[in-house]
Amino acid sequence: MGELGDDVIAFLSDGTRTAKLGYVAADGRPLVAPVWFIVDGNQLVFNTGKQSAKGRALSRDPRVVICVDDQHPPYSFVQVQGTASTSDDPDELLDFATRIGGRYMGADRAEEYGRRNATPSELIVRVTPTKVNKAFNITD
Repeated sequence: MGELGDDVIAFLSDGTRTAKLGYVAADGRPLVAPVWFIVDGNQLVFNTGKQSAKGRALSRDPRVVICVDDQHPPYSFVQVQGTASTSDDPDELLDFATRIGGRYMGADRAEEYGRRNATPSELIVRVTPTKVNKAFNITD
């Protein structure tokens, strides 16, 4: 299993970088979508709708890749290949949706976004790494 080292966790947790989630469509096409996420232990966690393209795809095929980059010099990125698991547990949904909302919208709006995104039509997605690639300060 791939491990998120301390340097990778620090990079992934810095600021409000958006992850790019790669997944497989029903017809086999590769798709990419932006997601808000947090790091929880050795997993990346985001939420999505059960009936969204991402939600449906992950129920068919849990293989994913997530790429997070720093678009400013000296440029860096982390790629996490892994397996997604989902949960619609209401308490877990509210906890993670609130934490994710707080990261991207600020602590003062965390609860609002948590309630908004913790509905029965949503899923929490946990990505467990199988391989981690990283490149920091590429142009140095």
